[in-house]
Amino acid sequence: MSRTALLLMDLQSNHLSHVPDDYLPRAVRALGTARAAGVPVIHVALQLRHGHTDAHPRNKIFGAVPSHLYTADDPGAAIHPDVAPVDGEIVVHKNRVSAFAGNDLPQILAAQDIDHLVLGGISTSGVVLSTALRAFDLDYRVTVLSDVCADPSPTLHATLLDELFAKRVEVSTVDEWKSTLDAAAA
Repeated sequence: MSRTALLLMDLQSNHLSHVPDDYLPRAVRALGTARAAGVPVIHVALQLRHGHTDAHPRNKIFGAVPSHLYTADDPGAAIHPDVAPVDGEIVVHKNRVSAFAGNDLPQILAAQDIDHLVLGGISTSGVVLSTALRAFDLDYRVTVLSDVCADPSPTLHATLLDELFAKRVEVSTVDEWKSTLDAAAA
């Protein structure tokens, strides 16, 4: 029997400022769906070391990030309060694009006997893409929640969902995912 976890990724204030206002309520709905169904939730957030000693200047993304951003002291790096973890929910910090980068996420998933990852996050072309492809290569069953992903480029978002993800993983909305959870519980 499959054991599922919801990974909500990079739902930090700094990232939320780059997506439409209607994104956050959809993420809240996904979180509520998981909690109501007893699906474990893992929150993934970008966190770099003070002074960004873990971000090489050659890295086009992280080498260009100002050294005061995405550290433990950066208020904008906090997970948004509307989707913040509650007691018992795991928070994993990453130091690159993929949720699997620079942390113990694989150990956590193995210890929890998780084999199905349901993904939502900002951005579709960043953390969702990197994490989905890595999880696919590691033989996890993967579901990408299309309405809980957002990207600064709507065209790229649509292309990834309709063409790349659809060929490798399951693509679903929160309502569709909720229906499968409800059917499994019945």
